[in-house]
Amino acid sequence: MTRFLRIILTLSLSFMLHACSERVELHRQLSEQEANEVIAELADKHIRASKVPAKDGVVVVVNASDIGRAVRTLDAVGLPKAARATLGDTFRKEGVISTPLEERARYIYALSQELETTLSNIDGVIVARVHVVLPERVAPGEPVQSASASVFIKHDPRLDPDNIQARVRRMVASSIPGMTNAVENPQKLTVVFVPATAYLEQQRLAYFGPFLVPGDDIGFWRASVSFTMIILVLLIIAVTFWRIRGQRALPHAQSAGPSPDAPIHPYDE
Repeated sequence: MTRFLRIILTLSLSFMLHACSERVELHRQLSEQEANEVIAELADKHIRASKVPAKDGVVVVVNASDIGRAVRTLDAVGLPKAARATLGDTFRKEGVISTPLEERARYIYALSQELETTLSNIDGVIVARVHVVLPERVAPGEPVQSASASVFIKHDPRLDPDNIQARVRRMVASSIPGMTNAVENPQKLTVVFVPATAYLEQQRLAYFGPFLVPGDDIGFWRASVSFTMIILVLLIIAVTFWRIRGQRALPHAQSAGPSPDAPIHPYDE
């Protein structure tokens, strides 16, 4: 009985520990604002997430069972947004003399990053990429090649590109040297809009022992099994206590009875 009781207690403890889902890191090195945006988006999809402060920023953690849904949910909306370098970061003085070619490459990169950051702040824009070609002379005596740019925007399916296309073209053309008159020139300025694929969540299944059950019901089944185990343990303890008490009471009852060597009174027959 004692061995059986130990087995029941071990199983009950393991089920209760299993009910506490393991927490895993989803993203780290985030700012407070980025972490809040991630948690808010996951909350809309009923995914529990929390922030953990760290030395290098904020860490967002979720339940291990939700990691797949969380990754696909954030990918569909472009979160967390990629960190982009500013002009100040790119041209920070480091005491190293750069060649004209390096300075030009850094300027083009910084200009593209600035434009991408601005475009990403438009409501409905998920990902923005800008490729810039500045005016340059290919060879001595050759005419100067005019500036050009191409813009790629991945947007929310609910956003109508026609509502922002004209503004995007004007903003990009006015931000790049030599492109002021290229607003309506598709050869010099190309803007491509691509709708993002919406994440359609299917019913999530989770393993409960050897069985697959709906993920939303896993907590109910764990709690039910844990409760049943606790009731069973209490019942076994009660039965064991009752049997031990009965075994202890039996010798007292036997000792209280008549001795077999005692004489029998004639009136007792």
